[in-house]
Amino acid sequence: MPVDKYFLGVDVGSVSTNIVLLNPDGTIAESMYLRTQGRPMQTIQEGMKDLRAHIGSTAEIIGVGTTGSARQLAATLLGADVVKNEITAHAVAASRIQPKVQTILEIGGQDSKIILLRNGVVVDFAMNTVCAAGTGSFLDQQASRLGIPIQEFGPLALQAQHPVRIAGRCSVFAESDMIHKQQLGHPLPDILAGLCQAMIRNYLNNVGKNKEILGPIFFQGGVAANPGIRKAFEEELGQEVTVPEHFSVMGALGAAYLAQERFLAKKGLTTNFRGLKMAESNFKARSFDCKGCSNHCEVVEIRQEDKILTRWGDRCGKWSCGDWSSQVESMPMNPLATGSHK
Repeated sequence: MPVDKYFLGVDVGSVSTNIVLLNPDGTIAESMYLRTQGRPMQTIQEGMKDLRAHIGSTAEIIGVGTTGSARQLAATLLGADVVKNEITAHAVAASRIQPKVQTILEIGGQDSKIILLRNGVVVDFAMNTVCAAGTGSFLDQQASRLGIPIQEFGPLALQAQHPVRIAGRCSVFAESDMIHKQQLGHPLPDILAGLCQAMIRNYLNNVGKNKEILGPIFFQGGVAANPGIRKAFEEELGQEVTVPEHFSVMGALGAAYLAQERFLAKKGLTTNFRGLKMAESNFKARSFDCKGCSNHCEVVEIRQEDKILTRWGDRCGKWSCGDWSSQVESMPMNPLATGSHK
């Protein structure tokens, strides 16, 4: 297979949009970490424009996978071949890198999750999308309040001599406790290390509650860039925690691997990808309330120029009939429903 053919993985979340371009041999050709900034459609198009500038006009994308909270939207815009949830995508990426991995700790900008694998199969998972105290956005907020770049947060925490105890069960209480510790005169590194420990206690008591956490352990997501958080995990768990090389784009990497699996399993199938020129297309989104029954479903409609690409949000299928979900391989929201990610 020529080297100018690739598989594309896209992970669109509330904070970041991650893009991975995979070579046929499974190595990463390009990776991008973009801020979504509440504009997922525009961010996807900007990412495709940047990608085209990197790989040139002669390159060919032969498979596309999408994941993340906006995976349906991304699939519609791109013309995805495979659409999977984040649990599956992260598990596939981690198990490709380390087949023996048994636990994945993932903390992103707005949510966190834990995934347990045994013999390469997802056997349990949990997500937290409610409490901000255990996410990257809370760390960003505190770094900004303290006047330090987020990149310095972790290294400073590692300098702590006596980490202070911070109440970490709620972001409001944690912030007020940090302010109190500052007023008492505790050094900044001790406060930051205490916040890292509080965040990990919150994660393990909520997301990881009653979970059997076995090694090898992977730490993924944007927060894995913080060495203070990694150290807090290792101290609390008493085990080594590995941060993979591409920790910040593991969801997109998993989506690309899944697109590659589809291609290899079903040779002869062509991709639904709309092409990198979709970056210049005019996509529009609108919503309307269906008055067909008492449910009053809010239906979302995506258009490319004047063509309706898809609709979703209705419960009965009146509007969504014939959308992208009839053309791509989609998975149940619960990966345990199939017993395997393969």
